[in-house]
Amino acid sequence: MATWRYSTMPGGAEAVSSRNAVGRFVDFSHGGGGGRRVIKPDQLMLIRKWQLRPVKRSFSVRNVSSEQQQKVKDLVTQQQGSYNPFPPDASSIASSIKYHSEFTPLFSPEKFDPPKAFFATAQSIRDALIINWNATYDYYERLNVKQAYYLSMEFLQGRALLNAIGNLGLTGAYAEALSKLGHNLENIASQEPDAALGNGGLGRLASCFLDSLATLNYPAWGYGLRYRYGLFKQRITKDGQEEVAENWLEMSNPWEIVRNDVAYPIKFYGKVLTDSDGKKHWIGGEDIQAVAYDVPIPGYETKTTINLRLWSTKAPSGDFDLSVFNSGKHTQAAEALYNAEKICYVLYPGDESLEGKILRLKQQYTLCSASLQDIIARFERRSGAKVKWDEFPDKVAVQMNDTHPTLCIPELMRILIDVKGLSWKEAWNITQRTVAYTNHTVLPEALEKWSLELMQKLLPRHMEIIEMIDEELIRTIVSEHGKADSNLLEKKLKQMRILENVELPAAFSDLLVKPKKSPVAVPSDEFGESEEEEEAEAEEEKEEEKLKPAGGKIKSVKEGTQGKKKKIPEPVPEPLKLVRMANLCVVGGHAVNGVAAIHSKIVKDEVFNDFFQLWPEKFQNKTNGVTPRRWIRFCNPELSKIITSWTGSEDWVLNTEKLSELRKFADNEDLQIQWRAAKRSNKLKVASLIKERTGYIVSPDSMFDIQVKRIHEYKRQLLNILGIVYRYKKMKEMSASERKKKFVPRVCLFGGKAFATYVQAKRIVKFITDVGATVNHDPDIGDLLKVVFVPDYNVSVAELLIPASELSQHISTAGMEASGTSNMKFAMNGCILIGTLDGANVEIREEVGEENFFLFGAQAHEIAGLRKERAEGKFVPDPRFEEVKKFIKSGVFGSSNYNELLGSLDGNEGFGRADYFLVGKDFPSYIECQEKVDETYKDQKVWTRMSIMNTAGSYNFSSDRTIHEYAREIWNIKPV
Repeated sequence: MATWRYSTMPGGAEAVSSRNAVGRFVDFSHGGGGGRRVIKPDQLMLIRKWQLRPVKRSFSVRNVSSEQQQKVKDLVTQQQGSYNPFPPDASSIASSIKYHSEFTPLFSPEKFDPPKAFFATAQSIRDALIINWNATYDYYERLNVKQAYYLSMEFLQGRALLNAIGNLGLTGAYAEALSKLGHNLENIASQEPDAALGNGGLGRLASCFLDSLATLNYPAWGYGLRYRYGLFKQRITKDGQEEVAENWLEMSNPWEIVRNDVAYPIKFYGKVLTDSDGKKHWIGGEDIQAVAYDVPIPGYETKTTINLRLWSTKAPSGDFDLSVFNSGKHTQAAEALYNAEKICYVLYPGDESLEGKILRLKQQYTLCSASLQDIIARFERRSGAKVKWDEFPDKVAVQMNDTHPTLCIPELMRILIDVKGLSWKEAWNITQRTVAYTNHTVLPEALEKWSLELMQKLLPRHMEIIEMIDEELIRTIVSEHGKADSNLLEKKLKQMRILENVELPAAFSDLLVKPKKSPVAVPSDEFGESEEEEEAEAEEEKEEEKLKPAGGKIKSVKEGTQGKKKKIPEPVPEPLKLVRMANLCVVGGHAVNGVAAIHSKIVKDEVFNDFFQLWPEKFQNKTNGVTPRRWIRFCNPELSKIITSWTGSEDWVLNTEKLSELRKFADNEDLQIQWRAAKRSNKLKVASLIKERTGYIVSPDSMFDIQVKRIHEYKRQLLNILGIVYRYKKMKEMSASERKKKFVPRVCLFGGKAFATYVQAKRIVKFITDVGATVNHDPDIGDLLKVVFVPDYNVSVAELLIPASELSQHISTAGMEASGTSNMKFAMNGCILIGTLDGANVEIREEVGEENFFLFGAQAHEIAGLRKERAEGKFVPDPRFEEVKKFIKSGVFGSSNYNELLGSLDGNEGFGRADYFLVGKDFPSYIECQEKVDETYKDQKVWTRMSIMNTAGSYNFSSDRTIHEYAREIWNIKPV
């Protein structure tokens, strides 16, 4: 029986509209994945209804061999151009939705309620995506272009429905179609749960990158894991944050397609054998399978639809022990299945226990191994009969998003050497040319280190390869610095080696040998004590005599037999042997990039300075960016209409430089009126959300002051809430008229998740909610101040909060935030930032203008000196800071004990003390800056001008710009 593909243009070479198509198969797969369906007569009639319209953009490709730009014919339709497979025909769309509600049902047939309508709508959209998807990958296969692969433990996608129809240009048509079916598009879209595949900026950045890659027609895929329960769903109770499992897959995911024929073996444990010709074999151990789930990612106004491939883990059915099950040992019988499946249960499982550490390492290896096996299989298929492995880096670029995918390096080496038969030299050359690393942190605890013993046990072959890479690095360091200065060499090796606290390999055992001191014979008594020891003990006895109470005796802990004191030496614990993953990334990749100008400077000057001196050409900056489609065009339609009206077209959605044209209208009264109206409309939506989620009622006429991000001490939500407490205290000390004159009404919004085992972060959440419970019920304060923690912050909540924001807080300790991306989203939506010179704040302030940014706090180059000053006891806290702490301890916010929380701000040294994040140091500067905010907000013309200038100045923070830089300077790929 013949196989037919949907054509994307009437009359195409394989158009399904032929009468002979009835009863034939239509292939919904791409490149070997299943998904064929038999066409029925009623389906064929539906297909014929969906006429096609051209959109603005067309495929083009730069020929790799000739470097000449040329138009390329669509490989499915055999005609030039790119076409939207669906017209703005509401009737046809309604028919498609009705078809899916009947023939691909997940619900009973009696009702067509919102959940059922959502799934049917999503499935109708997915049909369109699959058509473009098939065309995209047929295209890539035939051209055999170089392709980038973005590996990330997180992809914080958010809801997909509105984004998909927006990119396809079908928002209006779908709204009308659903209206015909008795539903509202906004209500149907709200039925979709956020995909629980990420947590914070790392995952959201990865998702913005996928949107830009598709929109800009770059050949690329994303690879991640399909977490069943996500990180967690956050609940806020009187006790603070509580965590429960996410339920996003409970009713299935309409966007994903399982590829049962795309599965790869993953091995753990076992042992490594060497055969007679020296070849290594990793055998035995625990074997599981990684199965592919594909999610289509559409570009904006282009046919290109790329892929996010997620791995789910399982064990073969044969691993279920039926005889053990029938004997009554049910849990034991299914143990292998559970051990395999739990790898993809939770994002970032707690790693306080050994079991948690093992699970995290299994996750990371599963992502790397399955993805590389898939990439290599594709490379071999596209290469044809004769595979030239030296061309692998010319066809494949692997980007590691932070250190989680570091195992790509030894895994690629293992496959090339053990499976494909390449030499070490060949494999190492290929690996270094293929892999690149993005660093996202300067925090030492976030630069991953794994126990060597654990890795040796779980991944024995990889540990052998890492040891060999470490040996290669030692050889390079010795060659670079020589052996003359042993102190310098020792320092370099200590800083740069991949293996920490591990002896030098045998080949270098004599490298750092120091001359031994001549032993000196010391006379000792019968108990083996020297004369010096006896003298020291005599002095101790004199001191004890002074302290001895009358008639009493102090028993020495050193007292031994016959009343003689013995010195018991303190055992010195052996330092843990570790594998430094960040160092392995730098050594094994051809490029290392930071994600903001100041961050990249810190990476070069501090974090990896020794490596930078050795390989300066590897280090780059790629300032993060966010997609303007999701973060203005779709989440803020009212502002989008204003921008389009005043810039003259919608070109700004693809070319954000057009946003800068708003600068010349910043003082225009008509624009300012429209701008404020759009902001107030968005604030009304957030007021409804707050009432729904928390029960609090807030005024849309108040300033909306927002800090939403992962809860962490360095992000300093504590500084924010202490500033609010100070504000509240001052209000309480004033008369009603004084308050009204002094303060601008504010709604202070917080959102974000504290990691389940991060105790101090959870204390901060609890304190914020306690302050809110007091302030929000204080009749003296009323609408002058509200404090709200919005529970379970995610992309969908962000899409409401960010357009409504007027002031956004990005107040991390300078030098500790790599970049941040929420600051970019807020600025794009006309929100004014208050912040330190940290991360991308520095570049945002330069672009929007210093006068349109509220700056406070110490700068990055001052931080080390300030910490030293604190350690030396020279820091004198501001009286206002001490006043706030005393106010909190008075019990005004309830009976909870905040000693542990506030204790982190006290003292001059010690773990969890000494105010490491400089909250006390920056507090006076912060509250003074907040007073400037109040004064500025009172003049709404000035404030609105600043808001417009923020949107105009955010043009350079599109992820499109970032992706162009990665493609050109790291991956060496071109749009097709």
